[in-house]
Amino acid sequence: MLNISLLMNGQQSNNISVLIITLNEEVHMYELLSDLGFADEVIVVDSFSTDRTKSICESFKNVKFLEHKFENYTTQRNYAIEQAKNNWILFIDADERLTPPLKTEIIETVKKDDDVSAYLFYRKFYFKKKILRFSGWQTDRIFRLFKKDKCRYTHRRLVHEKLDVDGKIAYFKNRLVHYSYADYNSYKNKMVAYGKLKAMEKYQIGFKPTFFHQYGHSIYNFLYQYLIRLGILDGRKGIIICYLNALSVSSRYKELNRLYRENKF
Repeated sequence: MLNISLLMNGQQSNNISVLIITLNEEVHMYELLSDLGFADEVIVVDSFSTDRTKSICESFKNVKFLEHKFENYTTQRNYAIEQAKNNWILFIDADERLTPPLKTEIIETVKKDDDVSAYLFYRKFYFKKKILRFSGWQTDRIFRLFKKDKCRYTHRRLVHEKLDVDGKIAYFKNRLVHYSYADYNSYKNKMVAYGKLKAMEKYQIGFKPTFFHQYGHSIYNFLYQYLIRLGILDGRKGIIICYLNALSVSSRYKELNRLYRENKF
């Protein structure tokens, strides 16, 4: 049955709003936006980029470009959701790509419009345009397609956002391509930034790190990803990824200790 409330709010039941949040993503935007012609609406929410991200986005007539101050990933994503006119939301990061089979699966799923509220996508991680098969990424999955009236990102998470879903969850068969690792410095900066946001998240709930957290958690993280999650099979690429992921953990506790020192709490 057609959802009358969606029509009253101007939302179309079988159209898709593609949402992208950005900061200095000029290297990705043209290729990404060129492949989104199937969408009824494309919205880019940018954190005041200083590169050519804005001009590239504005060169696409079907793209709505908005600037919004970045506080954390959860707030930014929820802001983007509020700008969408359609009930079906497809979030894509600038470094992600849809394969033709995945795009077809998305379109067919939206047309079907069943009772599923949100869909998890498995991702295929690329290291400098070569597939990274292990190192913890082999089971990586994330919510990307969901219904606006059934889902929001929880404010308990500031990074690695968690989607609160009211209703059924299902999985897509085709994988989303993720070009997360382009070079060492950009990935390192990303991991350090994630660590600092995670520290703020922990600080807000009053989490006090133990000796193990400060000095052992990052080592444990590296060994777990490298040995148990088979990063060793990815060769040199596995060492780099596992090290940088462990660096994010180390950065988290350094930042958390700084927050406690500065606020004397």
